[in-house]
Amino acid sequence: MTSERARKTKPRRAAQSAKSHGQFTVQIKRVYEKPSRDDGQRFLVDRLWPRGVAKKDLASVPWLREVAPSAALRKWYGHEPEKWPEFRKRFREELRKNAASWKPLVEAIQKGNVTLLTASRDVEICNATVLKEFLLEKISR
Repeated sequence: MTSERARKTKPRRAAQSAKSHGQFTVQIKRVYEKPSRDDGQRFLVDRLWPRGVAKKDLASVPWLREVAPSAALRKWYGHEPEKWPEFRKRFREELRKNAASWKPLVEAIQKGNVTLLTASRDVEICNATVLKEFLLEKISR
């Protein structure tokens, strides 16, 4: 079975496993999932508002659209699995150039659990996954 075919038949995980930093965790969840007590502070990290979600439903969730990939990068990527390695590289470069966008997340992670919310169907190959990796690298330095 080819990896592309395996990806299509593999069930999509709704929430990506949490990764611990000391006693705190950073996890990724789809914005459509109900909050849980373990979420800690929740942040919406997509550039576009998620379809079908009322603003009042996320009134207490900060929307950090500037930490998401640029519109040009998002459109180029289009969640095509074969573009994932290049997307990761390009998005990490955007993050390096825009420290002000992700600094609030680092501060939140140092205080407690953090959940990155995304509307992406496949959390394993979305911007939130790259962002999580990037943030954990910054904190562990």
